[in-house]
Amino acid sequence: MGDVAAAIKVMPQSPDIDLEELQDRLEATLPEGAEISGVERDDVAFGLTALIPTVIVPDEEGGTETVEEAFAGVDGVESVSVKNVGRL
Repeated sequence: MGDVAAAIKVMPQSPDIDLEELQDRLEATLPEGAEISGVERDDVAFGLTALIPTVIVPDEEGGTETVEEAFAGVDGVESVSVKNVGRL
């Protein structure tokens, strides 16, 4: 079937969150078969910066759902949303 790449926007709970540590925690929670190919940062407002990891997942039922759930459970994460998804 192949793989898909998904850009997932992760909003931290506050501007005081250490983004390097948050990124490490996100990488540690990836489900089996998923990998991060790169991470961008998006300055949102009032000093708040979102992380936007591009996650490679197998093209199967459920898609990015397990990754979204894993990221949402990470300490310091306020919200998780998929920005875009495309086939590799």
